[in-house]
Amino acid sequence: MKKPARHPAITLAGSPRIARNALRIALFVGTLLNLINQGPRVWAGEPVSWLHLLLNYLVPFCVATYSAVKNELSRRPPPAPDPLKP
Repeated sequence: MKKPARHPAITLAGSPRIARNALRIALFVGTLLNLINQGPRVWAGEPVSWLHLLLNYLVPFCVATYSAVKNELSRRPPPAPDPLKP
């Protein structure tokens, strides 16, 4: 049985180059967001919100991945028409 083809966006999102770049962006932006959003709590000795900490890294990772994939797909030539389709 033939495996269904993955969408090119999924393949690109998992590529090492895009994932590595998105991770670097997420670490930088996520750290800044955590300092802005939770810095006063940390300096006051209060506990941090782990959900917000996670989201502050996850959202920039997703945005960076999405924009890199969208950019890569826009640079590709359109696929050739399928001769079997009417």
